[in-house]
Amino acid sequence: MARNYYEVLGVPKDASEKDIQKAYRELARKYHPDLHPDDKDASKKFSEVQEAYDTLNNKEKRKKYDQFGANYEQYQGMPGGGGFGGFGDGTFNMNGQEFDLNDILGRYAGGGFGGRGRRSGGFDFGSMFGGRGKRQAGPVGGEDVNSEITIPFELSINGGKQSVNYFMSNGQSKTLEITIPAGIADGKKIRLRGQGEPSMMGGTPGDLIITVHVLPHPYFTRQGNDLLISLPITLGEAINGAKVDVPTPKGTVALTIPPGTSSGKRLRMKGMGVPSAKGGAAGDLFVDPKIILPDIVTDELADLAEKAETGYRTNPRSNMRW
Repeated sequence: MARNYYEVLGVPKDASEKDIQKAYRELARKYHPDLHPDDKDASKKFSEVQEAYDTLNNKEKRKKYDQFGANYEQYQGMPGGGGFGGFGDGTFNMNGQEFDLNDILGRYAGGGFGGRGRRSGGFDFGSMFGGRGKRQAGPVGGEDVNSEITIPFELSINGGKQSVNYFMSNGQSKTLEITIPAGIADGKKIRLRGQGEPSMMGGTPGDLIITVHVLPHPYFTRQGNDLLISLPITLGEAINGAKVDVPTPKGTVALTIPPGTSSGKRLRMKGMGVPSAKGGAAGDLFVDPKIILPDIVTDELADLAEKAETGYRTNPRSNMRW
């Protein structure tokens, strides 16, 4: 007894095309003969999965399967089943030559010689048998393939090359070197035309759609096209001011720390942020200075700190409230 194709793929009867394709890819990878060369059961299961997918992934076959079951091909010659040598769309073959009954009937029933499908009197031989009034379907493109990739933070900002590995519906693994555009954000997608599933109907191959995930950076965070960094500075640099080196996507740049800079006083480095993916101006880099005290506090440093207290005119925490 033939197995239920929906049960073979592990999907409900109302499963969407994407659900069917996803289930098939997972099972194809699990049971593919190349991955289990000595396992006859795996080869048998793979054949069952392939047979179920070939039917349920085809709209016309799935419709007939839902109507007649696994033996739907035996009903191809029944009206409404799309059989009779193409009779369902108003055409038939005789001695290798194709004829269109809509054209023939149109000529003798007042429809003229130009009718393809529906003549002026309202008769459509193709629709009478469940057809769509055309001789044959046009080319159908291949299915898209979805994959994911995780890249370093620096690569997402500056762009560059990265290899991606993905699986086709038949379980075959493929590897491509792709270009990561500068400034791509976490969760964005890259579409590669023609790198998806091949077409079985004479159409163009599907696309490869890659979802990009970006790893966090130990020091930088991103907000839109701006970058933020907490920059450690010494007590002397904060009091007296200084020029300090700051790493940026465009290289190391000297930043001026104004005298009397407190922790949290944000400084801006214009145009040193994320490049614009659309070719516009880059974002900015915002620097939050963070005063770092020495590991060892000497008596001399303590005396200087005590004298520095006289510089405060008011309590720096006087405005804090619950």
